[in-house]
Amino acid sequence: MESWIINIMEDFGYIGVFLLIMLENIFPPIPSEVILTFGGYMTTRSNLTFTGVVIASTLGSVAGAVALYDIGKIVGIKRIGRFVDKWGRFLRLTNEDIYKANDWFKKYGVWTVFFCRFIPLIRSLISLPAGMSKMNFWVFLSLTTVGTLIWNIVLIYLGTQVGENWEAIVEVILDTYSNDCLRGNCEVFAVFFL
Repeated sequence: MESWIINIMEDFGYIGVFLLIMLENIFPPIPSEVILTFGGYMTTRSNLTFTGVVIASTLGSVAGAVALYDIGKIVGIKRIGRFVDKWGRFLRLTNEDIYKANDWFKKYGVWTVFFCRFIPLIRSLISLPAGMSKMNFWVFLSLTTVGTLIWNIVLIYLGTQVGENWEAIVEVILDTYSNDCLRGNCEVFAVFFL
């Protein structure tokens, strides 16, 4: 998957960053950690700029989040659950993931949208319960944009600093952060933020 991501970013520049991050929000198994750190690295060896990658990735992330918000608003949790039952194995999602995001949203309210932007997998899924609850769209958009912007800046900056070692850093991030969450240990990260 990493070589596919690299090829898209090298061939399509900012549009590639936008599309990859938008897809990452809609299909969580595409890791933003890889896309963003490599995007940061690309700013050191191509004509891509730090600001341009931040803008493209933030716009892509917000576009993906809005799509999931709309899906949640239109479809509802039961139909989403049936979809995940059928196709979730391809997306590395379970019904438990969907209901957990929904429960966090109910428990912590609108601020969950902001804080969950820093938690792997839940970062994308939190848009669904926001839509299902018909959260005020402009509040959703504001909290999503600010949370996403912070996440993107941190990872892109990390990519600029580690240079050609970006793959090693991504591996550490994925092993100690994302993979724990994919195994169902997201609560550790959520407690920190919530």
